[in-house]
Amino acid sequence: MSSTYSGKSVPILAIITAVGILLFWLGFFTIGMAPDNPPPCYFAYEHAFPLPDIVMAFVMIAAGYLMLKKIQVGQSLMLAAAGALTFLGLLDFSFNMQNGIYAISTMDMILNGFINAWSVLFGAFMIGKLK
Repeated sequence: MSSTYSGKSVPILAIITAVGILLFWLGFFTIGMAPDNPPPCYFAYEHAFPLPDIVMAFVMIAAGYLMLKKIQVGQSLMLAAAGALTFLGLLDFSFNMQNGIYAISTMDMILNGFINAWSVLFGAFMIGKLK
């Protein structure tokens, strides 16, 4: 790492993002956030995501906390989480495009589009800021 990030925006936004991810999965499994007519592979695909998403979210929360406390390892953890966030966002975008998820409804397009764009763009932003 060439420098130490000293700002607060990355760790705070990362913690908010992580909490949002955890709330998404809570909602997915409790109130049913699946599309009305998903493709046949949808649930098998989505059920592969909770474990990596939850691990990534906890790493982001820990990294954000450590960065706010100016503990160097937090930046390294955040870089790992940023890579995971970018990867998972691209994977989800690819699946959604190939399976027409964005075209199911306006709500699905907005919700999934925002989640995917935020994951990829914020993940890349963090990598750029923390490298």
